[in-house]
Amino acid sequence: MTSDSNTRSGANGPLHGIKVVDLTRVLAGPYCTMLLLDMGAQVIKVEPPEVGDDARHFGPFMHGQSAYFASLNRGKKSIALNLKSAPDRSIFEQILNEADVLVENYRGGTMEKLGYGYADLKHKYPRLIYAACSGFGHTGPYKTRAAYDMVVQAMGGVISLTGYPGGPPTRVGTSVGDLCAAMFTTVGINAALYAREQSGHGTKIDVSMLDSQVAFLENAIARYYAIGEIPGPLGARHPSITPFEAYEAANGYFIIAAGNDGLFKKLCDTIGRSELCTDARFENNAKRNENVADLKIELEAALKQKPVAHWLDELEAAGVPCGAINNVEQVLNDPQVQHRNMVVSCDDPVMGDLRMAGNPIKFADHPDPSSRASVPMLDGDRAAILASLAAANDG
Repeated sequence: MTSDSNTRSGANGPLHGIKVVDLTRVLAGPYCTMLLLDMGAQVIKVEPPEVGDDARHFGPFMHGQSAYFASLNRGKKSIALNLKSAPDRSIFEQILNEADVLVENYRGGTMEKLGYGYADLKHKYPRLIYAACSGFGHTGPYKTRAAYDMVVQAMGGVISLTGYPGGPPTRVGTSVGDLCAAMFTTVGINAALYAREQSGHGTKIDVSMLDSQVAFLENAIARYYAIGEIPGPLGARHPSITPFEAYEAANGYFIIAAGNDGLFKKLCDTIGRSELCTDARFENNAKRNENVADLKIELEAALKQKPVAHWLDELEAAGVPCGAINNVEQVLNDPQVQHRNMVVSCDDPVMGDLRMAGNPIKFADHPDPSSRASVPMLDGDRAAILASLAAANDG
C-alpha cells in the first residue's frame, strides 16, 4: 500500500492500528464503521456470499454499481463468509483473533443463534469490543423486532414533531433513525477503546435506534415534563425561541434565528422596524413566543419588500444569524462546504470519479484527504485477507 493510499484510507488517523470487523449492512452499522475508517481504523467488511450487503442493490447506480453502497463503504475490505459453514466460521474466528472491534447490526438474538453473541466471544477474545447497533437494543420487550429508519422515526416521536400542524405524517428528509444510532455507536466504541487501555479488557456496547431517537427529542421532552405539553409539528419554527424560523422575502424564504433580545433589536433596526422592540407584545422572548403569529406578520411586512439576497447581506452585516434555504446542489457548491473538504472524491475502477460527503471530524494533527480509497467488490479482498491471516499465524 502506497503512502497516498494510506492517507486516502484514513490509515494516518488517530485510530491507526485499530482493526474493525464490520458485520453490518445497509446504513446504521456501515456509517459507524465508515466513521471509524475515516479516523484511521482498518475495516474488514464480512458479507453474506453471493448477495453481500443489501445496500449493494440500492440505487442510484453507476455502471451497474450502487453509489449508495459506495458512499458508506469506500475504503473497506470485503470478504464473503457464510457464518453457518464450518470452514467460513474458522476464517471468521481467525479474523476475530486479530480484531479490536466487532460491529454488528442484526436484530437482538441473531448473533446468539450463530454462536457469536457477546457471551460466546468475551472469554475467547477478552480484548474484543463488541458493538451492537440494532433497532431496539438487546434488552426489553422489543429486542427481537426488526426495524428500519422510518419505523424508529415514527415510534421514537420524531415524525410527530415534523411537518406542519394539521399535515400528514412527515419523515425527516434524511435517515436520522439510522444515523443517530451510528454516531452513538461510534462514540461508544471510542470510549470503550480508551477504557480498554486502562482495564486491559473489552466490553459490549448496546445501542438502539429507538433509544437514539428518544435521546434526540431534546426540547420536546423538556416541554412535556415541565409543563405537561405533548409537542406537535411546528413547521420551520422553534418551539421556545422567537423569531427563529423561515420568513418570506420578496422572492422566497430564508431563515432568521434571533436567539436573544439583543439580536431581536438588531433585526428590527436592520429591517426598518425598530418600533417592534418597544411593542408590549414583543418586548422579551416569552412575549414573542406567545405572539409568534403576530410577530411574523409584522416582520414579513418589511421583509417582503426586498429579495432574499438583500436581507442575507444586511442581516449578516448586522450580526444577526440567518441563512439561505439551500437545495442539495447549492449545499455541495457552497464555498464554506467546499473549503471544509466536505465533498470528497473516490476514483473507483468501476464507477470512475464518484463524489461523496467528507468527514466532519477534523483533527489538527491528522490529514483530511480530498480523496478516498475505492469501493470494495464483494469478496474482492479475500486473497489479501487470507494471506494476512496466514502471515499472522506464522508469526
